[in-house]
Amino acid sequence: MQISDAESIVMEVLWRRSPRSAEEVIAELAREQHWQEPTIKTLLNRLLKKGALRADKDGRRYSYLPVLKREDWVHGQSRSLLNRLFDGRVAPLVAHFSEKGKLSKKDIGELKKLIEGLDDER
Repeated sequence: MQISDAESIVMEVLWRRSPRSAEEVIAELAREQHWQEPTIKTLLNRLLKKGALRADKDGRRYSYLPVLKREDWVHGQSRSLLNRLFDGRVAPLVAHFSEKGKLSKKDIGELKKLIEGLDDER
């Protein structure tokens, strides 16, 4: 499921805690992002239409809950990034960060452990 960067910010609010009313989502995003209420309501409605959220009637209000799981969204985003930039391969991604000096000693240690774990599984 494709969601925009702005929609993902709305989703993050609901992934952190849900269900939440529109008023709660609006209050948090107005404070964090300085977005106006109509913008946030538009984003909520887009997410509803895409099936990323569901809205349950709670009296006169609606409570919003994520249908799209964060883990599924992250997996899709990761796969898309790898496909677009690195021909679907992880090694060139790691090499890119290594060459740019963006891997800390801690990162390298974690990568070594992951690789050792993969070797042990085979």
